[in-house]
Amino acid sequence: MRANARGANQGAEEHSESMTQNVLKQGAKTGGVPAPAITPTPSAPGARGWRDYALLLALACCWSSTYPLTKIGLGSIPPVTFISARSLVAAAFLLVVLRIRGIRIPTDIKAWKLFAFQQTINSTIPFLVITWAQLYVPASNTVVLASTTPIFAFLITWAITRHEPASLLKLVGAILGLAGTIAIIGLDALSGFGKEIFAEIAILLATVSFACATIFGLRLSDYDPMVVAAGSLLFGGTVLLPVALIVDHPWTLHPTAQALVATVVMGIFSSAFGLMLFYMCLTRLGTLTTNAQGYLRIPIGVALSVILLGESVPSNLALGLVLVMAGVAAMTMPAEAVKRWLRKL
Repeated sequence: MRANARGANQGAEEHSESMTQNVLKQGAKTGGVPAPAITPTPSAPGARGWRDYALLLALACCWSSTYPLTKIGLGSIPPVTFISARSLVAAAFLLVVLRIRGIRIPTDIKAWKLFAFQQTINSTIPFLVITWAQLYVPASNTVVLASTTPIFAFLITWAITRHEPASLLKLVGAILGLAGTIAIIGLDALSGFGKEIFAEIAILLATVSFACATIFGLRLSDYDPMVVAAGSLLFGGTVLLPVALIVDHPWTLHPTAQALVATVVMGIFSSAFGLMLFYMCLTRLGTLTTNAQGYLRIPIGVALSVILLGESVPSNLALGLVLVMAGVAAMTMPAEAVKRWLRKL
């Protein structure tokens, strides 16, 4: 029976890969827009494999690099110019890759409205708000507040959209992940909460915007993930460019070589690959599981900060890692796997 089960799973994976190849082929002919009839369903039982979770880990690695790279870049480049530059670098990189793949960017207004709205709630507004808030809120407090995105995504899914199952196990996972984040940052960081209440509320509103973006992003699953990433980043970088020219006067800046390298690396690695992986995970894993990467990138970001910036290792890192991994496991474990595990007890 086990052999039959393995054979069935293997057949399902081969069928899924065949469907994915058809989607990409059709997307190449239609500007990256495949036929909706063969769009894979992320919540289908047995549809998830180790490759999907590998994509989630890759996404966490891409986005965790934003912490040290942003710190290096902002050392000599103002925030608006930095965000606009890395977005345009990322968009240019993806457009070249799309050209090589033979896929065209959609030109219809409907597609660009979707790209524009998604980029606005997923990047432009939240990043500007958090950047402003960090002038008043310590970095450790910012990390803790920004880590509430999975909880808000769960609440919105459970109370409003109900587009996928919002189980109690996923809520427990979100809470465990938040607890692990607080343990890694340190309980002493919590003592500063409440001193800059308006800035802290602004960060929470930004995380709500992130949570809404993970839900709204499912509407873009009919497009090739690289097309969505390229269109969104191109819109975001172009919108901020006039602001950067007026406010920062970038031609008068003298960025360091490290800041320029950080801008390019963050544009290609964190923004281009990261956003593309984000939309791939949304399609394959759904909203709540994709949000689990928010907890995975905390310990990875801390490790990169220690390596690249020479920061000290947090004293509660081991405890935090245990809690984070338990939270991620609870948020990503399929319901059928949990039921099988409970039957064995």
